[in-house]
Amino acid sequence: MRESAARRTPTRTPTQAELSNAWLALLADAVAVLAFVLIGGRSHDEGSALVGTLAVCWPFWVAGAAGWAAMRGWRRPLAVWPTGVGVLAVTVVGAMGIRVLTGAGAPISFVNVTTTVLALFLLS
Repeated sequence: MRESAARRTPTRTPTQAELSNAWLALLADAVAVLAFVLIGGRSHDEGSALVGTLAVCWPFWVAGAAGWAAMRGWRRPLAVWPTGVGVLAVTVVGAMGIRVLTGAGAPISFVNVTTTVLALFLLS
């Protein structure tokens, strides 16, 4: 049975402040991923070459954007649950999938460190 039009919750247009918060939160997530990659590269003595950093970052940025879309992060960009946890899960699983598909690999130790560090960075 179809839901009547009267019972549907009308969608409202987000305010400028809400949109600003969403963009800032999305940018903060992208910067957190970049920080994770830079710290990891430094601890593994991989240098700071721009191309190398971007090669490691892009799977996480793509998966993070997918997580934002899947969780509709713009609706509640600062909510740890369910937005933050959902974005984190999609980011980690998606990025690891991309890394495996592109031959970069995803050893379990890397998955564990990635999940822990990104949880700290993205959910705090």
